[in-house]
Amino acid sequence: MRDYVPTNAASSGVQLDKRALKQIAARSDRPGLIYLAKWVLSLVLTGTLVWISLGTLWAWPAMFVHGVFLTVPSYAFSHETAHGTAFRSRWLNETILWVTSLLYMEEPLHRRYTHTNHHTHTWHVGKDSQMPFDTPIGFGGWLTEITGFGLLRFHIQVFVHLAAKHYTDTMRMVTHKGEFPKMTRNARLMLAIYALIALAPFAGIWWPVWFLVIPRILGAPVMLLFTLTQHVELQENSPSILESTRSFRGNWLANFLYMNMNNHVEHHLYPQVPFHALPDLARAVEAQVPAPDPGFLQTNWEVFVVTLRRTLGLSTEAPSIRQAPHMVTAGGPVGRIAHRTM
Repeated sequence: MRDYVPTNAASSGVQLDKRALKQIAARSDRPGLIYLAKWVLSLVLTGTLVWISLGTLWAWPAMFVHGVFLTVPSYAFSHETAHGTAFRSRWLNETILWVTSLLYMEEPLHRRYTHTNHHTHTWHVGKDSQMPFDTPIGFGGWLTEITGFGLLRFHIQVFVHLAAKHYTDTMRMVTHKGEFPKMTRNARLMLAIYALIALAPFAGIWWPVWFLVIPRILGAPVMLLFTLTQHVELQENSPSILESTRSFRGNWLANFLYMNMNNHVEHHLYPQVPFHALPDLARAVEAQVPAPDPGFLQTNWEVFVVTLRRTLGLSTEAPSIRQAPHMVTAGGPVGRIAHRTM
């Protein structure tokens, strides 16, 4: 018998009429294909900016913009296809999952199964396999997270373990053993692709550096600022998504880049709802959930200030973002609650 209660709408006391939920959660290929077309077009446009600015200092801001449009949607799309909700057609989901996971730099099945575990045990210490930072988070943890070094180290470890068939306890806990040969194959193939990209300049081929490698590095902090907001400063070990998870108000650009995942409370309540229907879901349950926190910039600014003040031993109360009660202190030593699991 299972010794846990899955974290979702039921565990959070949120209710939605079954007929309304079925309508909102209906899957279709059309929204995903439209999004894919817009994303590819945006990459063509930002890639053109990089191309025409090469050889000048303007290449760096161009690569940054290109990198933001490369990294944030690659994370969001790999996340959506890991859920199997981006498209109705399974082959489309699996194809885009593979490609976007290659860009995000995580083996796709490992991404899927650890993320399933994350939804089942959202922010539960010792059970959630996708806790990307220690809690409470200090400035050092914030810096490690948003620069991408912590995540890159974890992903490299995952690739090496899978490629060598050295499956960790976490992998064995969240994955059906029949999937491991596929994961090993994927890891070896992806590592081969990354090796070719690394070797390309030695053959005089520089376009992967300008259009993939440097933009991926420059865009990663923006991607990670999006993901940081999801659970930071909130309650560990709660059955209620309303206590462990954050939504924030998004503008049209954030909604596009992040595939409406700023509605993160709503996504965790009903993970079967596709990205394009999350705004409808948010309206359907808005009376039962906390109001979303401020927009992307203000929410991340307040998180940054809180982490810095925590490290300096100062008060950690944020002006407007939601915080679990134990995250708000008058200062002094910080007791560690959870260690990162990725």
